[in-house]
Amino acid sequence: MGNGLLQPKERSEKEGSAVKDVEVKLITELMKDSRRSDRELAKTLSVSQPTITRTRKKLEEEGYIKEYTIIPDFEKLGFQMMSFTLAKLKKQVSEDAIRETRKELRKTLPKENVSTILTMRGIGLSADYMIIAFHESYDAYLRFLDLIRRQPILEITETRTFIASLTESHFRPLTFSTLAEYVTKMKTKENLTA
Repeated sequence: MGNGLLQPKERSEKEGSAVKDVEVKLITELMKDSRRSDRELAKTLSVSQPTITRTRKKLEEEGYIKEYTIIPDFEKLGFQMMSFTLAKLKKQVSEDAIRETRKELRKTLPKENVSTILTMRGIGLSADYMIIAFHESYDAYLRFLDLIRRQPILEITETRTFIASLTESHFRPLTFSTLAEYVTKMKTKENLTA
């Protein structure tokens, strides 16, 4: 693959070191509920509050924790649908071009009122990029799609979208709790085999 996707990344000595058990436990507890105080987390993890505070700061500085957020009820906020758009580009886009597009989109998006939550490079289903966004209506989705297709640097040749209604019942609502449980099990398994 020419774009480097799905290929192992060269890691520095520091990146290659495993996260400590308390760090993994802290991350997974925060994934379940980031509102919890250091005192409450210390009690849950059976460590001191200063240990939690120090560990949290370290994880933030090293980029393991990128931000603290909530998962709202999107329908109550006025969104009717979520879209997963796959885009096929005419040619590979350089990192510089991607940065330039981001700058342009930052200028354009506030005017267009687009609620994109994730855009990333990938492979599969004849696509190069995936975009996840929320929309108040189908018309808002069409305006979003038009905006994406008009980006000159990207040169999008094809888009395909899966639209999910937020007003329908969900098989499983969006949560990071199950991912936190998976990470805990994965790290436990790694420690057993190490």
